[in-house]
Amino acid sequence: MHFSIVRNILFLFCTFGSIAITHAQDLMARQAPVDRQMRAIDSVAMQSALKKEASATISDIYSIWSNDHVNAYKDVPKPSSFKIDLTGFTMPTPSRNITSRYGYRSAFRRNHYGLDIKVYTGDTIYAAFEGKIRIVAYDRAGYGYYIVMRHPNGLETVYGHLSKQLVAENDMVASGAPIGLGGSTGRSTGSHLHFETRLLGEPINPEFLFDFPNQDVTGDYYTWINPDYRSDGEDGIYNAMASSVSGKTLSSSSNRPTYHKVKKGESLYSIATSMGMTVAQLCSLNGIRKRSKLRPGQILKCR
Repeated sequence: MHFSIVRNILFLFCTFGSIAITHAQDLMARQAPVDRQMRAIDSVAMQSALKKEASATISDIYSIWSNDHVNAYKDVPKPSSFKIDLTGFTMPTPSRNITSRYGYRSAFRRNHYGLDIKVYTGDTIYAAFEGKIRIVAYDRAGYGYYIVMRHPNGLETVYGHLSKQLVAENDMVASGAPIGLGGSTGRSTGSHLHFETRLLGEPINPEFLFDFPNQDVTGDYYTWINPDYRSDGEDGIYNAMASSVSGKTLSSSSNRPTYHKVKKGESLYSIATSMGMTVAQLCSLNGIRKRSKLRPGQILKCR
């Protein structure tokens, strides 16, 4: 009798246990497609967010469109950094001769916010990137006949001292399209192109982006660092670096800036060592911190 009771209990336990396991398996099987679907949804959402972050362009940082001033963004909030895509470029002039560099001009006691490139009156000037013409104007005491163009990569380029403007405000222009003719109008002592690169009105040394002697850009992209986010002393180093070469030409290769394109696995230490400099010097030249994360393809200035 006792044995029969035990056997029946074991039978019932195994039966209900089997039913429970089968039910659990069925439930898991039914939930599996839902889980995969949820993971797919999460993946799509994440990819969308990453894509949105990676594709942040002028629509995210420019809130106004003005045809009045070169720097119309003095009160506009600026990001801590911004990645500028330099692909799809065209050199604004085939001239390789830089006659005046970016930086402080002690003779005039003022900053020079661009490069002066030797061109002759009537030489064709080209749009550096595709974009929209923001300003076509005349500045008697400064730029002379000049053009300001806004580009989808976030940059604005300025072309000064022109003899003639070939575009109108609000025109859409392709990269490499003729936009003006070289000249010596405005505050100029001889025919040349005054060329500026700006982001939200903040001037960027064009030599960080363009290599005029080699008629190329310095890399696929350039990361602009907001001066307000640089560590103490870096602005002074930037100004000293710019003013130390002000007024010189690129007639000698020793005067040319040196750049390094970051490769996978490289660190600030390995790059600095290979360039014969300290990490602090490398960081100061590029407006970054010692703990900054490097990305393959990133361009660093090394001299």
